[in-house]
Amino acid sequence: MTEIITTILTGGIAFMLAIAPVFAASTDDPGIQNREAIQERRIDQGVKSGQLPPKEAGNLEAREAKIKQDEERMKSDGQLTKKERVKLKREQNKASKKIYEKKHNEKKVDVGEGK
Repeated sequence: MTEIITTILTGGIAFMLAIAPVFAASTDDPGIQNREAIQERRIDQGVKSGQLPPKEAGNLEAREAKIKQDEERMKSDGQLTKKERVKLKREQNKASKKIYEKKHNEKKVDVGEGK
C-alpha cells in the first residue's frame, strides 16, 4: 500500500515539475492586453469628443496595430520573454504619450504682431 502511495506521489511531483516551465513561459501578459484596450478606448474617446481628428486617430490606431504585430511576432516562438515584455511596454509608453499629445494638441492661432 505504501509503495502505491509513494509511486503516485513521485509521479505527481514529476508531472508538476515537467509542466512548470510551460506556465513560466506564458505568451499572455494581462498587463499588455489591458493596456492595449485602454489605449484603444482613449483614441475612441478622443474621436467622439472632437479632440482627435480622424486622420490623427488613424495614425494612432496604426501605431497600436504595429505594437500588436510586434507582440504577435514575439509570441510566435511560444513564449514572451522578460526582455520582450519590456520592449512592448516601452512601445506602449511612447504610444500613450503620443495619444496624450494629440488629444491635448491645442490649435495655435497666429494673431500677428503689430497689425
